[in-house]
Amino acid sequence: MDAVKWGLVIFTLAISAAGWGMFVYAVAQIVRHVRLGKPAPDRFGPFWPRLKTMLVETVGHTRMLKWSVIGVAHWWVAFGFLLLVPTLAQAYGQLFDPEFVLPIIGHFAPFEFIVELFSWATLIAIVVLIAIRQISHPRRLGRASRFEGSNFPRAYFVEFVIVAIPVLVLLLRGMEGALQGVDSYNLHYALSYPLVLAFSGAPTAALETGILVAAALKIIISMTWMIVLARNLTMGVAWHRFAAFFNIYFKRNADGSPALGPAKQMLNKDGQPLDFEEADPDEDPFGVGKIEDFTWKGLLDFTTCTECGRCQSQCPAWNTGKPLSPKKLVMDLRDHAYAKAPYLMQGITEETPDIHDDVLALLGKPLVGTEEEGGVIHPDVLWSCTNCGACVEQCPVDIEHIDHILDMRRYQVMIESSFPSEASTLLKNLENKGNPWGMSEQKRLDWVEELDFEVPVVEDKLPEGTEYLFWVGCAGALEDRAKKTTKAIAELLHMAGVKFAVLGGMEACSGDPARRLGMEFVFQMLAQQNVETLNEVGATKIVASCPHCFNTLGNEYPQLGGDYDVVHHSQLLARLVEEGRLTPVQPIEENITYHDPCFLGRHNKVYTPPREIMAQVPGIKTVEMHRHKERGFCCGAGGARMWMEERIGKRINTERVDEALTTNPDTVSTACPFCQVMLGDAINEKKSKGEAKETLEVVDVSQLLLRSVKGESPAAGEPVRENA
Repeated sequence: MDAVKWGLVIFTLAISAAGWGMFVYAVAQIVRHVRLGKPAPDRFGPFWPRLKTMLVETVGHTRMLKWSVIGVAHWWVAFGFLLLVPTLAQAYGQLFDPEFVLPIIGHFAPFEFIVELFSWATLIAIVVLIAIRQISHPRRLGRASRFEGSNFPRAYFVEFVIVAIPVLVLLLRGMEGALQGVDSYNLHYALSYPLVLAFSGAPTAALETGILVAAALKIIISMTWMIVLARNLTMGVAWHRFAAFFNIYFKRNADGSPALGPAKQMLNKDGQPLDFEEADPDEDPFGVGKIEDFTWKGLLDFTTCTECGRCQSQCPAWNTGKPLSPKKLVMDLRDHAYAKAPYLMQGITEETPDIHDDVLALLGKPLVGTEEEGGVIHPDVLWSCTNCGACVEQCPVDIEHIDHILDMRRYQVMIESSFPSEASTLLKNLENKGNPWGMSEQKRLDWVEELDFEVPVVEDKLPEGTEYLFWVGCAGALEDRAKKTTKAIAELLHMAGVKFAVLGGMEACSGDPARRLGMEFVFQMLAQQNVETLNEVGATKIVASCPHCFNTLGNEYPQLGGDYDVVHHSQLLARLVEEGRLTPVQPIEENITYHDPCFLGRHNKVYTPPREIMAQVPGIKTVEMHRHKERGFCCGAGGARMWMEERIGKRINTERVDEALTTNPDTVSTACPFCQVMLGDAINEKKSKGEAKETLEVVDVSQLLLRSVKGESPAAGEPVRENA
């Protein structure tokens, strides 16, 4: 081997030493950074269910395949990266011997076939992904691009590496075959034989030099990639291929479901559920006010973000011109965490004497604040979230966006007393009157007087023989449009012979608006009051008409000692129809489009029952909106947004109604009082501008069922009172 070749070998080995050393050190740094976070209990076990979930999501690519073409292409790239690692080992041997192969498996035909298959497939797949990235480039689509805000130079670098490695592997395969004198089709070169033919006839010395150069290039490119990664710990577009396995394993729910449904509990300094009666504000974290207040799982989330933008593409706030992008929020938190981590690991704080002004500014940077205040996250970003869960549902690496937004809201509300002004009225009404509107508890039974049968009201205990406690909810009892749904449900249950009772004035708000706003104290006050009431009256089975109440009672009250069998009214009514206890008879000849409530659908996976109800009503023709079920678009009411003004961008409920109108509906149906109010308001606005039919209305699926069961014609175009 001449001096030039030895020089190439030495350079390759030197960059390898640097690459491997820096990479191992970088991994150790990431682990140290993540461990700066607060405790996150119940994330390590049970082992086998978590391992199964991790393998299903990574090997099966179950979440990636929700976007089928991208999912398939990504699978080949992801596993091409792993399965081509042995070719890197072989390349080291080829630096010294062009005919070197790996021991045992080197000449094993199935191994060689797999190498060639994944080389070609990875190359084709990355070209597909590059094309998709360019077609969806912000240059073309602006805010509509899911890649808007992603780091393109880093992505291009990663794409170059992924193109180069399989190209070099295939070139090596061609030269290896030519060097071995392969002169006919051979299973050992099943997918590279055309390349073998291309190199056939070349001098042996040229082939040996070519193998040396290609092997060295493969190693140099791989090591350059590792060095770039090691110097850029925030390079999620590359680091996610390592961090994703751990982030998925440590996801909130061991059963594999995303971090939806119940809100994340507040924890004390020891990582246990926070009890406000025993909490110490000086010791226990009341939400997240500094980056180090996030749990270690939160910091791992930020590290794992791939910048793919799926969350951004589905976010109702981002899609209506608001500043919230779940992707950008996570990226900003990640960048701030890694900028601050080196000082935190050294024990340097704002109180440390003689620290540089730049370091002091970084350490004192508020997590939430305006540009003038130097905040990492702008308040408008934080308060634009509807908690709809679209980001969590779509994230391929199980980042828990809502949990992190909620933690920051808690600090802003309970420590900083900084939140939208309208929320003050909401909280005051919840504390003093037990409902968001501040109405008297006596008003909760007004709807009963409009029925022609008796509705049992609980006094001390549930009446004997009661099958269900009907949890009416604040909207169902106090808001005029929602009261129509309440009466329809009550009539249907009565007609089906279901024995039910209501709490009346004993019922208080479930606490969902307070909790989603970030005021955990008020939530716990209301929840504990309700749990005590429900336990005292002996409630075990509850039917709720509001998905927010359904979610809170069923998923969050167990955190406070309230374990109940909670069903949504659409689930119960669908079952009653199936059992023949309710029989739709009157045809409703209408085109109807159904809107999936976020807290019924994404948060609790109840998609089928409302559709089953409509399917049983004669005459109804259902037309799905473009965004439905898992990708359904929010009405704008969640996350306590129903009680806040929407001043930035297009109104979310208007966007949803615009989409509904594309189906040319006679009626928009839903299964949530909040959605009914929000969509109804948007439709009324459209009517006033002549942009919607005067007869168009929003109704609950229970109202449609009642019309058909009773044989009534729809009362189209009823006037609707504006929301108070």
